[in-house]
Amino acid sequence: MSAGVRVILVHGLGRTPVSMLVLAARLRARGLQPALFAYSATFETFSGCRRRLCRFIDRSAGHAPFIVVGHSLGAVLLRSVHTELPRAPQACFLIAPPAQACRAARALAANPLFRLAAGEMGQLLADPAFMNALPLPGCTTRIYAGTGGPVGPWLPFGYEPNDGILSVRETVMPGIPVITIKWLHTFIMNAAVIADDIGRVASGLDHAVEERS
Repeated sequence: MSAGVRVILVHGLGRTPVSMLVLAARLRARGLQPALFAYSATFETFSGCRRRLCRFIDRSAGHAPFIVVGHSLGAVLLRSVHTELPRAPQACFLIAPPAQACRAARALAANPLFRLAAGEMGQLLADPAFMNALPLPGCTTRIYAGTGGPVGPWLPFGYEPNDGILSVRETVMPGIPVITIKWLHTFIMNAAVIADDIGRVASGLDHAVEERS
């Protein structure tokens, strides 16, 4: 693979870009050029964060082909700006993405500590109207859903496959393939299989660009 493909990485709620460093290193080893976006759900508004993300993607990608990778809330942010970018990404990789107003967010929405820590963006995750209105990516897209969460008759998800925060069903979007991985929500981005899959898809996209140029 040439070193021309940029990859924009967006972390999840309550995390920092540090949480994406293992994935970034693995993608760099596969010839990609990672750029990590940082935000704070506690101190930023959703609209302000979206504006910064659009600028960051435009600046980081430049004129090169690029792909985007988001974990959890990061996937929501990427979907929210997808139609507003000056250039569309070649591919979109959504890691443990809430695709609806998920059970965990709805359960925590009224909790004062959650409201303080997660800010406006955390509240939006519990809003069905907001979540249902998010656009689907218009490019090659993959969803990675975790199945490492506990199951049992007295647990929140019962026997549904889940990652401890989201059930697999809560990550599903129409027409987008879902790859299940036996990892927990918080650490799923560190699964080597995700970096391998992103690398394979990006390599194919990169070769297609080289053939057209």
